Amino acid sequence: MTIVITAFERSPDGGKGLARDTRVRWALEEVGRPYETRLVSFAAMKEPAHLRLHPFGQIPTYEEGDLALFETGAIVLHLAQSHPGLLPDDADARARAIAWMFAALNTVEPPILDLVVAKFQEGDRPWAKERLPRVEDRIRHRLMQLAARLGDADWLDGAFSAGDLMMVSVLLRLRPSGILDEFPGLAAYVARGEARPAYQRAFAAQWAVNAAKPQAG
Repeated sequence: MTIVITAFERSPDGGKGLARDTRVRWALEEVGRPYETRLVSFAAMKEPAHLRLHPFGQIPTYEEGDLALFETGAIVLHLAQSHPGLLPDDADARARAIAWMFAALNTVEPPILDLVVAKFQEGDRPWAKERLPRVEDRIRHRLMQLAARLGDADWLDGAFSAGDLMMVSVLLRLRPSGILDEFPGLAAYVARGEARPAYQRAFAAQWAVNAAKPQAG
């Protein structure tokens, strides 16, 4: 059955790999599954046809036969559980890898997303200058904890897993802020993820969509 995912017709980041469809593309590349991409505009994301796939009007979505999924964590977990390559065979190691997926999405990503909101959606508010350093401090606290756990290891728990895929994807969103560079071990960890051939193919696929469209203005 053909796998179809949705992605932005025009990604807000210009195809730099920060849109969440990159995570799904990367997982599909890691497990060796071909897929098709249906591009949707911001207007189409709010229409009934897309809302039937994603009730919150976002991307990506995943369709395979009668199965339709939304939320990158759920999609990547489904792929990891259905195909070899993203989860260890050992049951305990498998459970730990899944725990790291949840940690990436539930513990590390929220303050990073809060930084995006603080800078770009609330930056003109009178209290923004006071709030921004607090948000950045919360991020640094999480990164200190993560860096301590990673130590000198290449990956979070032995071999590369879906937990690393999600964590690297989350940390990539920090690069424009410069905060990631304050943690050389984590910056190197992210670079290892980006160097994986599967990530390179996923990035190229998203970049091709956006590079083909002229910049506005």
